[in-house]
Amino acid sequence: MANIGDYTKTYAGFAWETPERFNFGRDVVDRWAEDEGRPAMLWLGTSGGERHLTFADFARISNRFANAARELGVKRGDRVMVLLGKVPEWHAVLVGLLKLGAVAIPCSPMLRAGDLEYRANHSEAVMVVSDADGAPEVERMRQDAPSIRNLVLLGEGREGWESFAEITGAASEEFSAEDTAADEPAFLLYTSGTTRHPKGVLHTHGYTHAKRMQSRYWLDLQEGDRLWCTSGTGWAKSIWNVILGPWSWGTEIFFHEGPFDSKERIELLQRHDITVLCQAPTEYRLLAKTKELEEADLSKIRHAVSAGEPLNPAVIERWRALHGITIYDGYGQTENTLIVGNFPGVEVRPGSMGLPSPGCDVRVIDEDGNECAPGEPGDIALRRGMPALFREYYRQPEQTAASHRGDYYITGDRAYRDEDGYFWFVGRADDVIISAGYTIGPFEVESTLIEHPAVVESGVVASPDEDRGSVVKAFVVLGEGYEPSEELARDIQEFCKRQSAPYKYPRRIEFVDELPKTASGKIRRVVLRQREYAGA
Repeated sequence: MANIGDYTKTYAGFAWETPERFNFGRDVVDRWAEDEGRPAMLWLGTSGGERHLTFADFARISNRFANAARELGVKRGDRVMVLLGKVPEWHAVLVGLLKLGAVAIPCSPMLRAGDLEYRANHSEAVMVVSDADGAPEVERMRQDAPSIRNLVLLGEGREGWESFAEITGAASEEFSAEDTAADEPAFLLYTSGTTRHPKGVLHTHGYTHAKRMQSRYWLDLQEGDRLWCTSGTGWAKSIWNVILGPWSWGTEIFFHEGPFDSKERIELLQRHDITVLCQAPTEYRLLAKTKELEEADLSKIRHAVSAGEPLNPAVIERWRALHGITIYDGYGQTENTLIVGNFPGVEVRPGSMGLPSPGCDVRVIDEDGNECAPGEPGDIALRRGMPALFREYYRQPEQTAASHRGDYYITGDRAYRDEDGYFWFVGRADDVIISAGYTIGPFEVESTLIEHPAVVESGVVASPDEDRGSVVKAFVVLGEGYEPSEELARDIQEFCKRQSAPYKYPRRIEFVDELPKTASGKIRRVVLRQREYAGA
């Protein structure tokens, strides 16, 4: 395994090399389409149907959609909401909008009318592209979203909607993509919004070029790979690893329409020869405790990654022990890209976020902007000026300004660096627990809890205490076969005392059926914390 010096030498010469003019549809999809048979996607529907599509297929379909959208009045710079699930048309629509020079707003199919209304009015979207499942929610909010001129439906006809099949079927397969500049808007991605309305994160065409970095160095994509990134549409991770990153390298993706099911997930990994796997931490955790993982043959998987929140060391060790698969954890945000990660060929320290990504100047700084000493917690900060960093929070100048501290963008997460430069996650800036003078990161407690055989998932927050100011409280979801009891709570507490520094153990445990989460699957500790202080 390479050392830190080797890592530095390997990536020291990296340069973004962002072109002044760039259009992902023209310069990536259409270029790969010149190889007529090059595979772009293996799609599997919920009914079991399969579709094999090439880059040439996507070039043609995206051209048809771009022509149809232009005929409906969509112009360069217009915002268009895309409310589609895991279907190939999602890719075709996004690529078509990029070719047209419009700004795509991917929306999760789980959003409801109120969520969609906010996005439509905040962005002044002119069109919504939806499937049948999302259509009723769109119709509920349309009268309150005056900027929307057209609705396009993927599926059977519906009054008031243009048919995707009809408008694209009548359109030409030839389209000359707009010659977009690298600094022009391309995507408007909305944050999960845990405490207030989500912020609109505006990314440029330069961002679509920059996504090739993390696919090359973190996903480690190679010729002949088949990548499965399980992220749902509507989230930044899907933009990273389901379209922009892998297609920049001409990599075929596996796109599964169905929801997570542990038994099916293992079966599909084996049947469809997945070579690179990108899953959410929760999915790795759930699979780690199944019998199916123990019995599976995952020898085709040569590389696996995880992002969204730090992955527990015990889960990493479990996958490695069963299948020799090292899961490379990574860290990034809707506002940027993978800015810290564990990379192939460099020592993985389980529980660490890893090292700064190539081209990313990432520091841990204090309130005055000074870099913190090794072991001292501070704010994770990314030096501004790199193409993968968002341009602004759309029409929210105060929030944009608040995210800057001198030459740095402040992520809102806290960490410390060890003597070798590895980052270690502490928690969100407002999640850190101070108890009797001790500073405790919720993630380190959650990492210990997950090692207990009864615990499937947990959320750790500060709970008010008269003597200590705050104590650690854990909301715990139990696995199958376990029932809540005071005896089990004590057993978990004693286990935590044995596994980690005793001051970190959860002095209070509450068993729950599920944890509050954002639509993208992240634990909403703020809700748990508010519940605690409301009852104090």
